[in-house]
Amino acid sequence: MAAIKKLMTKSFLERLISGIILVLIALVTIITGKDVLLFTVTAISLIGLFELLRVFRLQWTIPGIMGYVAAVGYYAVIRLGYEQYVITLMIVYLICLMAAYVFTFPKFKADDIMVCFFGLFYVVFMLSYIYQVRMMEDGAYIVWLIFLCSWGCDTCAYLVGVMFGKHKMAPVLSPKKSIEGGIGGVLGAALLGLIYAMIIKDKLTLENPKLMFPIVCAVGGIISQIGDLTASGIKRNHDIKDYSRLIPGHGGILDRFDSVIITAPIIFYLVIFLEKLG
Repeated sequence: MAAIKKLMTKSFLERLISGIILVLIALVTIITGKDVLLFTVTAISLIGLFELLRVFRLQWTIPGIMGYVAAVGYYAVIRLGYEQYVITLMIVYLICLMAAYVFTFPKFKADDIMVCFFGLFYVVFMLSYIYQVRMMEDGAYIVWLIFLCSWGCDTCAYLVGVMFGKHKMAPVLSPKKSIEGGIGGVLGAALLGLIYAMIIKDKLTLENPKLMFPIVCAVGGIISQIGDLTASGIKRNHDIKDYSRLIPGHGGILDRFDSVIITAPIIFYLVIFLEKLG
């Protein structure tokens, strides 16, 4: 009973309501797919990039604006099916950043240029895999594994951690996260993957989803926690609580999508790898 009272706090209820709204938005955009999803992911990526650059006070600088332009250009390349030119785009973007660095010297430091380049890859490039997974064969069903791995793991880890957590996972970086919560998150994500596979198995062309999905979700659950802690590390390095206040109870895009960012590409490549093994 005491554990339940610990859960029913104002912050938890606020977090729950915001989470439900996020899920509804995800349902509409991901089920619709195509350009609706592409536009949504592009918007999320731009906001996330803005939040990251703001941490370093680069959001309205020339390199920062170059990052926004490169982000839109990247999604245009993806939409038009010219994925073979992504590396070319990244090289051109880097050259432009270097030009801004040398022709405005010493206005910007080398670290500023590296942050802008990292931001495009970390936020924009990796979040784009939500769209790319959706466009795979069976993508309308596989794409939900991203959220089962990340949000499902996060929720299960939070619940298990609040009720049973005793041993700190990363005491300095994230004191509230526990080893028990982390294990509970991974097992919870795997269980969600199995339940999901049993529900939709007849709609898939994949072989043995009841084995594949729990494995994918378990691995994704582990990886998602690394993404979560990475985002926390950046915040601690710069003494901020949240990246923004965009989402009540959750913070900003990077606070809510910190695990999705790193999980999305893992799901894309892990599904392809396991399918080839099968």
